[in-house]
Amino acid sequence: MSRHAVVFGGPSPEHDISILTGLMAARTLHESGTEVRALYWTKTGDWYEVPVNAEAADFIEGVPKGSEELGFVAAPGAGWVAEGRLGRPKPLGVEAVVNACHGGPGEDGALQAALDIAGIRSSGPATWSASLAMDKLAFGAVMETAGLPTLPRRPIDEAVIPDFEGPYIAKPRFGGSSIGIEVVEDHATALALTKSSPHYVAGGVLEPFLEGADDLNISIRTWPELELSPIERPLRGGALYDYKEKYLSGGGLEGSRRELPADIPEELAERIRSLAATVARLTGVRGVSRLDFLHHGDALYVNEINNPPGSLSHYLWSAGGVTTPQLVRDLLEEADRGKGPGWTAVGADGMALRDAGSIAAKLG
Repeated sequence: MSRHAVVFGGPSPEHDISILTGLMAARTLHESGTEVRALYWTKTGDWYEVPVNAEAADFIEGVPKGSEELGFVAAPGAGWVAEGRLGRPKPLGVEAVVNACHGGPGEDGALQAALDIAGIRSSGPATWSASLAMDKLAFGAVMETAGLPTLPRRPIDEAVIPDFEGPYIAKPRFGGSSIGIEVVEDHATALALTKSSPHYVAGGVLEPFLEGADDLNISIRTWPELELSPIERPLRGGALYDYKEKYLSGGGLEGSRRELPADIPEELAERIRSLAATVARLTGVRGVSRLDFLHHGDALYVNEINNPPGSLSHYLWSAGGVTTPQLVRDLLEEADRGKGPGWTAVGADGMALRDAGSIAAKLG
């Protein structure tokens, strides 16, 4: 069987969108002649191998018919395992995957870390880069420290009063796809939101709300070399480009209303491209990412990065002449040629153990 796989689903509010991305990627690879497994991560954290030609409707009631239950062992040479002879776990032999998980542990570095331990290479960023991209407070701090134009971002906490005026945009600190984002008038309302919304369990952030600001987005890919997509301007109907407009209107993300390419001056487009290349270096992006900007008057701000895996941004790349089959094949090739996390035990030569003497004596 194939040593390649597409991984999708997971315990995340973006579970359903991830299924759509994963099925698209698996079907694309399969139809272009690449032998690939489709590995589905359920909402409760279980794993199944599902038919590579499964449809979205097959998942409405749960795990599709014809699926095989799997386990996952985070140990070298293991990874996904099936039940073998005499009930013993048998490794599937997967060596490289396209990560099509949205949000949650598939996007925040948890899955990447488990794959690293198992020695399985994956598309998308390394564990540290995935964690940075998912943490809106940390990402904003890196941008601010590096001197890049970005809005001030503060944690929602009773002891931290924002040093800028409201109204504010309140965002879950960890999460994506604009889920849970709201405009609030004051700090007290933001604090109440963290206590009432399940999306703020791990905290939230505040930033200034810019009335009339435009979203401008660009995609970055790193294989076979660093490349930038055309720039888009989503055409939103309300104050925020929210989850409903982004994914549920117009037939999904690629069907949402937008200008593509964005009708903006070339000088602004060049600023976006220059900043995108800088952000890519600072955050260690790999694979396909989408970087979002806010444009307000003459000011341009780095907003957020949608690192692993987003929607694969295939509609942006198609507009730039890169077909979806080529985009997904390049993702898998980059994963296939990856070198792993690069851990080393050099320096652990036993000297500290020899010099330690008796632990029992030290405790006394």
